[in-house]
Amino acid sequence: MRNIKKHNITLGLFLLISISVINGQNSTKKPNILFCIADDASMKSFGAYGDTFINTPAIDSLAKQGLVFNNAYNGNPKCSPARACILTGKYSWQLKEATDHNGRFPSEFKTYPALLARKGYHVGYTGKGWGPGVYDTEDNPAGPEYNELTLTPPYKGISDIDYSGNFETFLDKNGSNAPFCFWLGAKEPHRFYELDSWKKAGKKLEEADVPPFYPDNETIRGDLLDYANEVEWFDTQVGRAIKILEEKGLLSNTLVVISSDHGMPFPRVKGQIYEEGFHVPLIAYWKGKILSGRTVDDFVSFSDLAPTFMEVTGTTRDIQMTGSSFIDILTSQKSGQIDAARDHALLGKERHDVGRSNEDGIDLGYPVRAIRTSKYLYSHNIKPERWPVGNPEFDYLNCDGSPTKSYLTDLKPEDDEYHFFEMNFDKRPEEELYDIQQDSHCMKNLAGLPEYAEEMKQLRATMEKELVSQGDPRTLGNGDVFDNYIYYGKRLDYKTGKRLPALDYVKQK
Repeated sequence: MRNIKKHNITLGLFLLISISVINGQNSTKKPNILFCIADDASMKSFGAYGDTFINTPAIDSLAKQGLVFNNAYNGNPKCSPARACILTGKYSWQLKEATDHNGRFPSEFKTYPALLARKGYHVGYTGKGWGPGVYDTEDNPAGPEYNELTLTPPYKGISDIDYSGNFETFLDKNGSNAPFCFWLGAKEPHRFYELDSWKKAGKKLEEADVPPFYPDNETIRGDLLDYANEVEWFDTQVGRAIKILEEKGLLSNTLVVISSDHGMPFPRVKGQIYEEGFHVPLIAYWKGKILSGRTVDDFVSFSDLAPTFMEVTGTTRDIQMTGSSFIDILTSQKSGQIDAARDHALLGKERHDVGRSNEDGIDLGYPVRAIRTSKYLYSHNIKPERWPVGNPEFDYLNCDGSPTKSYLTDLKPEDDEYHFFEMNFDKRPEEELYDIQQDSHCMKNLAGLPEYAEEMKQLRATMEKELVSQGDPRTLGNGDVFDNYIYYGKRLDYKTGKRLPALDYVKQK
């Protein structure tokens, strides 16, 4: 009788555990990670961050049920360096060749997807992973590629990659039922856009919100609405991915993180050290772990994501990772400021795109180091003699082509709106200081005012002390190394101004 009872109890436990595993409810299983990243979407383009003319219901729903970071920063406002910070857990100036846009991702750097794969995680990505640039590893630094499924997008300019469909394929190929780590990298709202697609979507020009550093006209409003369509496509894909997790019973054990690599592909935003370029959305949802409806003011950076993912999965972080895990913020029951020490973020850039030259050479960068606190943004433009967005004779190549760019660069000095051109493309002073609480669009530079001299001195000292401790070559006097790294995108013939093919690259073994 005892053996029969024992057998029945054992069978019952086995069935209970089996049902739990099938339903994705096994409490002992390591958590999954779904990281969704847009390409060129500003923080203010998501409803979770306030009123916007863009509809993002899926992401806004996750925000209401999870956690919204008010102070998340990318470290470097351009695609490949920002994404390298995420993957390596390192600060931008510690990335060697990957500090530059369209450079090489050094194989010596450990990435969180590769580290988790070694620990038994099922890893992959769809859409855009790390890039643009070249890398020596077999897979993209974001993981093995899942881009086989395609669809017919609603507008030209939107990729035909079926992000959510490929995510489902990735899940279906997880035959061992291992925990997963997936990078859903949309290629939207990166340019180009179908011109006037806003009309097909039934939008109205008066709906657009024009930043004060642009003139308010139909050209720019229409460009912003075309951009809105692509942000909404990203939201649609995130919503479909969440539905797939729900249908498969996996959502309850999945940490979902939503972000974008930098701000929108418009002048004075993408690639620039101004608020909308580097202040990014960051939303986290984790059922039963993250208390719903929370917002936090702690400063976090892209370099903090990899250490956080490692700690979330119970995996020892690699010694190369210099960012700091914020798992304590995720699991806190509080809103507002959780960790008093997280009161600022450091930012920087080197060479983003070709198209900048002077007597010092060609393929030069525009080095900047900056610090952002709750009140101020202080920036040190280290080479103010250079053109910040690229040389005018090469059409300001560190700014994507667009109707907005064309309108601004067509302005002449005698035009009433010429100050908008200067604000977006002209050379800049060595130092800039903005009171973000009063001037979130960075319109009034306070650096020349004597009453702010001591504040600037303290901000710069804090910034440079940390940069020295982090081994920043630029701050240590060896910053020209960044200008000498190879650019692997389409190059420029500086004699003719014409684009040349990208260099052939053979992966090193």
